[in-house]
Amino acid sequence: QVQLVESGGGLVQPGGSLRLSCAASGSDNSITAMGWYRQAPGKERELVASITISGGYTNYGGSWKGRFTITRGSAKNTIYLQMNNLTPEDTAVYYCQANRLLQPDAWGQGTQVTVSS
Repeated sequence: QVQLVESGGGLVQPGGSLRLSCAASGSDNSITAMGWYRQAPGKERELVASITISGGYTNYGGSWKGRFTITRGSAKNTIYLQMNNLTPEDTAVYYCQANRLLQPDAWGQGTQVTVSS
């Protein structure tokens, strides 16, 4: 069973930055891609960005590509999401997700990001 551990959320003022981290426990060779989703109150969960473990190919789900950057860490199955110029509309719970070969996706518990003055 893969466990995803997220960190880096918090309260930030508009225009500020945050860096989210996600690490998969253990050495799991079934993970093919990892990503971040977010869910704001009253809204559906949406893809923020994803990255393949092999090759580092990225995919961004919305118009925030210029503000958000997803990267892989040097440690296996670790990713980061750098978020700059945050706005109140970015307030949401951010979830780490891992695509696994021939197995169900894994999800983290979520980390709250609040953008407010």
